[in-house]
Amino acid sequence: MSSAEMHSLVPPCGRHRGRPSKEGVAGHEPRRIRMPALHLTNPATGRMTESVPADDRGSVRAKFRAARHAQPDWAQRPLANRLKVLAKFRAAIVAETEKLARTLTLDMGKPITQSRNELKGLLPRLDFFLAAAGRALRRETVFDDAKTRLVEEITHEPLGVIANISAWNYPYFVGSNVFVPALLAGNAVLYKPSEFAARTGLEIARLLHASGVPADVFAPLIGTGEIGAAVLRLPIDGVFFTGSVATGRKIARAVAGRFIKVQLELGGKDPVYVCDDVDVTAAAAAVADGAFYNTGQSCCSVERVYVHQAIFGRFVNEFVATVKQFRVGDPAEETTYIGPLTRAAQLDVLAAQVADAKAKGARVLLGGKRLRGFGRGHYFEPTVLVDVNHRMSVMREESFGPIIGLMAVRDDEQAVELMNDSDYGLTAGVYSRDRARAESILRRVHAGSAYWNCCDRVSPRLPWSGVKNSGVGLTLSRYGIQTFTRPKAWHLRRS
Repeated sequence: MSSAEMHSLVPPCGRHRGRPSKEGVAGHEPRRIRMPALHLTNPATGRMTESVPADDRGSVRAKFRAARHAQPDWAQRPLANRLKVLAKFRAAIVAETEKLARTLTLDMGKPITQSRNELKGLLPRLDFFLAAAGRALRRETVFDDAKTRLVEEITHEPLGVIANISAWNYPYFVGSNVFVPALLAGNAVLYKPSEFAARTGLEIARLLHASGVPADVFAPLIGTGEIGAAVLRLPIDGVFFTGSVATGRKIARAVAGRFIKVQLELGGKDPVYVCDDVDVTAAAAAVADGAFYNTGQSCCSVERVYVHQAIFGRFVNEFVATVKQFRVGDPAEETTYIGPLTRAAQLDVLAAQVADAKAKGARVLLGGKRLRGFGRGHYFEPTVLVDVNHRMSVMREESFGPIIGLMAVRDDEQAVELMNDSDYGLTAGVYSRDRARAESILRRVHAGSAYWNCCDRVSPRLPWSGVKNSGVGLTLSRYGIQTFTRPKAWHLRRS
């Protein structure tokens, strides 16, 4: 759910209500029920492509009741059975990769090669969950004393029915971080894909159902922010959300006082520091890719870059040269590296950040404005700014687009100070030949993930979490499987 979804809640069209249908009675036509519809737009053209049936508050309640009824039977299946079902889902992803990639590109404008990469990258993530679930969910004996005949054990019980309010920028990655371990742990999932990736959300549901997940155990909820708000009013057992800070606060307030599991991944303003001992050309190319991949629309995209003053000029030249090589174009074309922004509203955000930076003394070395050669498509020029500082919104507020500020620093101490000067704390990276130096810097930086000589990456084996306004809770790793469970303590004495 995007930040706009709960700021501009649009009440869904309600079902027609009235007396029971007269179908089959002479002289009466069958009563037609008009369903709400969600209108879908291609961000590469700015034009509506189709409408799909959407949910309303009544259907959300009905799906919740069905999920509550179906969840115990799903949880009582042996884990081996649930693993087999999710393995079939993995096979379905492999079989339909090209079709799914093209749907994803149509949905949110991701360049087709990057859509394929997301689907191919999903496979090792699924492999991790399939391999690790048994260890993470097994019954543990933590104490066994022959003298007192006392045994203490821990089991991991499913939460019940959870809401997965997912994101549009990586719908397979972000969604699977939640619904795969949640299903393996025995939960039912009410899955709300972003309205900007609704077709992809429906494809995920189709493949899960075809693989053997009961329809009531994984129920897609299609619509705008009002549908996300509607599910939060129900007695769910947990909510797992990826999106903006503003929407995360609304979700936290909506469920406050109910004592349910809440996980909020709320983005970041992720810094990278480039030390003076690097291979400048290689570091510039890597950091540019980290900033502009997926058109800069990644939770862990590099959003601000600090460079040791001794190499700043050379780094800037290499960085700009790299970005100039990124081809902007139709996301359906194989050679496109930067496509449109998914949300048209973000064009104004980026333009405002450029205007603010220029007014405060920044120089635009590349780009800086909306691209007009693509009709009504949501394109913004790849933009590089220098002479930036922390009075500028481009260095303080999330950009989520193809724009970056490069700032010279005098030493490692100033780099740490500036990296921590943020309301966010998702990831942080350091480029250096010296691992000890990099780790010394990263230990002092407030972030959930630390990168040495890499950036903009996520591993299923490591927890994905943040500090400050980057959110609360976690996904991935063995902890991200157990987060969908409640530990139950067993005190057992042999007779």
